[in-house]
Amino acid sequence: MKARRGAQWCARLSLGLLLLAAGASCRPAGGRDEPLRFWAMGREGEVVQELVRDFERENPGLRVRVQQIPWSAAHEKLLTAYVGGSMPDLAQLGNTWISEFAALRALEPLGPWLARSAAVPAAEYFPGIWDTNVLGDQTYGVPWYVDTRVLFYRRDLLGRAGYTAVPTTWEGWRAAMEATRRVAGRDKFAIFLPVNEWPPLMILGLQAGSPLLAEDGTRGAFSGPEFRRAFDYYVGLFRARLAPPISNTEISNLYQEFARSYFSMYITGPWNLGEFARRLPPELQQAWDTAPLPGPEGPGLSMAGGSSLVVLKSSRRKPDAWRLLEFLSRPEQQARFYRLTGDLPARREAWRDSALAADPRARAFEQQLLRVAPWPKVPEWEQITTMVLDRTESAVRGSTPPDSALAALDRDVDRVLEKRRWLLERARHGARAAAGGAP
Repeated sequence: MKARRGAQWCARLSLGLLLLAAGASCRPAGGRDEPLRFWAMGREGEVVQELVRDFERENPGLRVRVQQIPWSAAHEKLLTAYVGGSMPDLAQLGNTWISEFAALRALEPLGPWLARSAAVPAAEYFPGIWDTNVLGDQTYGVPWYVDTRVLFYRRDLLGRAGYTAVPTTWEGWRAAMEATRRVAGRDKFAIFLPVNEWPPLMILGLQAGSPLLAEDGTRGAFSGPEFRRAFDYYVGLFRARLAPPISNTEISNLYQEFARSYFSMYITGPWNLGEFARRLPPELQQAWDTAPLPGPEGPGLSMAGGSSLVVLKSSRRKPDAWRLLEFLSRPEQQARFYRLTGDLPARREAWRDSALAADPRARAFEQQLLRVAPWPKVPEWEQITTMVLDRTESAVRGSTPPDSALAALDRDVDRVLEKRRWLLERARHGARAAAGGAP
């Protein structure tokens, strides 16, 4: 079924490109009398309209039409719009999608715009997050809000186990998990690592120094010693019964189970700051906290996630789209957006806003955002994460030895990246020929 859908999409893309080529000269130029089109995803698409109204008041005669798109449909809608030549002027893009749409040449390179603008200084952004928008020597997006993962934990149970803070090394962290489980009880677990969530394992891989993909992103690196070290640590938590081998669909209610100490730690993102505050009972509101992730020998890396703002290459309104991007990137607008959505600001100045500065649990995210790394910048990354889940779950549940699981994962990934290898080799061959070298 997946292969059939892929073939159908390729057929639609090929047809769409022909139609685009045939009709490019017939497109209307688009003027300021037409609304600027901005696509935003999920709740952000609803909330941003409040900010856009202020932008319109600040720019008389410039109207913006915001289209809210569900995250579940966003990727397909963007691809369909690309094929049909109906992309918006400005869009929100998950930063793991940047490489895919840059490869399609759908995104406007922002280097020249950034060079002329004092409103979007790269130095004011978290470096690891900014890097997710950079491919080669070109920048294709500006971070809008940021996402990473930290440790949510039961501070009361950790204290009863003899710890005043989460240790910063893997060895110390595991010892703390063992002690916390003894305090919580024999039928409890120390940490919840859902087998259908791939980020925790991949974060451990980044922490261990694994590139995740090798040879310019053309082959898997999961059998390498760095990732194997992370994999052994991760699987070992299940083998020692510190983590239950279940998915998040096999648990009745995450917040209730955390409250009853079925597990005491959970690696998750900033949206759960509000959810834990709302869903945990009043008597536990002072009993939980957040901490940056431990690493192999000290404070560890986490993932560089979030969403970026991109200008579409097909836009006839690039100066106006850039003006809106600058407006939404202002520190005061970023702080306001946080208050409306709970999405963490990408601009570091916005973290001085009272709503964030007064929240001690948000501090772990700010500290962690200084130690983040991007996922491999290949369009196939979404497919690869699905393969990681499949092979990891088989090892966690004991049906496949770790060595076999990682070897199989590398084979799976190498197959997915076969076309990428062919394209890169073809490009190198062309470069050698152009330089007069040997074919």
